[in-house]
Amino acid sequence: MPRPTRHPETIVLHAGWRADPATGAVAPPIYQTTSYQFESAEHAADLFALKAFGNIYTRIGNPTTAVLEERVAALEGGAAALALASGQAASAFALQNLARVGDNVVSSTDLYGGTWNLFANTLKDQGIEVRFADPADPESFARATDDRTRAYYAETLPNPKLTVFPIAEVAAIGRPLGIPLIMDNTAAPILCRPLEHGAAAVVYSSTKYLGGHGTSIGGLLVDGGSFDWEAHPVRQPLLNTPDPSYHGAVWSEAVKPLGPIAYAIRARVVLLRDLGASMSPFNAFQFLQGLETLPLRMARHCENTQAVTEFLKGRKEITKIIHPSVQAGENRARADRYLRGGHGGLVGFELAGGAEAGRRFINALELFYHVANIGDARSLAIHPASTTHSQLSEEEQFATGVTPGYVRLSVGLEHIDDILADLESALAAAG
Repeated sequence: MPRPTRHPETIVLHAGWRADPATGAVAPPIYQTTSYQFESAEHAADLFALKAFGNIYTRIGNPTTAVLEERVAALEGGAAALALASGQAASAFALQNLARVGDNVVSSTDLYGGTWNLFANTLKDQGIEVRFADPADPESFARATDDRTRAYYAETLPNPKLTVFPIAEVAAIGRPLGIPLIMDNTAAPILCRPLEHGAAAVVYSSTKYLGGHGTSIGGLLVDGGSFDWEAHPVRQPLLNTPDPSYHGAVWSEAVKPLGPIAYAIRARVVLLRDLGASMSPFNAFQFLQGLETLPLRMARHCENTQAVTEFLKGRKEITKIIHPSVQAGENRARADRYLRGGHGGLVGFELAGGAEAGRRFINALELFYHVANIGDARSLAIHPASTTHSQLSEEEQFATGVTPGYVRLSVGLEHIDDILADLESALAAAG
């Protein structure tokens, strides 16, 4: 990039890449290769010893994904990023990078259903306890904390509750204790930069708005570079004690010559190396294309979603609208504080007719796609009680904000008149 900038419209086009030094190609090429020629035995030794940056094997890193990583890190104001095979892999790595058997993490209750299941069941089976705290009461995170709490976790604009998380309040609770706040910012890129509010790391499902076109699965983990891991060695043992899986490296010390990126480096050379959840170079190329229009798309998503929200107000078929713009009190204040330039591309509502009305609504849609995704250029809809949340208990459905008649819309980039016409006819069918 010619000169440093904080403007996202410029970052998404230029950060991490200017042109290919060999050919002059402006678009980053797809490096579809498994391995890389070392310059010498000494060069190979330096790479494996982390004395130098470079390519070893595409499971660990790749030149195409490296451009994506640098670009997203710049977009978030972070120090480094790690591209992964999916958003679920990014969420899992974010916690597994700090917690091991017998440790715990405190997470917001307001989560995407797939993340809830990962935390409540799969990580539990791996020996990591995830405790759930109510984000409406930030002090609930402190009450759930003990000596083996390694991280706090939350979603900026949680899917499906859409109540903005109190980022600065919870980050301020954790930092004096040596506990980083990890924020999933999937639903609010451009609108929010969690690192600026005290978060230590950011997670993305790049499948959603970053890619924006529903073509590729991927995830990203961004290291903010501002968390002092060394200040709390007992709290953060995985970064402050010798790691037997990497020649006894103490990560907070070993990577200092490379920058304040101990968290990102350990995730790459231990978890990614051993578990292999690598993003393909082709998918990284797709995400780079999507990033180039992200600021433009987010503005249109927000504009169309606000118009849909206004349209839904007063509809007899609807008992409740779920969107930051219709919230009041502290919830609205947080939305205005943390979301700049719009309230996102998601809106939910509850139908008076319950689950059956939800099914009729979904079946009557013609423009909206009925899919398990958000953040596409196309408009999408889902009835979580019968799909993504159908396996959760009633208690879990309540905690994550799902009711039998709840419908979530991911409003796309189509003309607003066409979007509203489709909703009009579907609501009529729902009764």
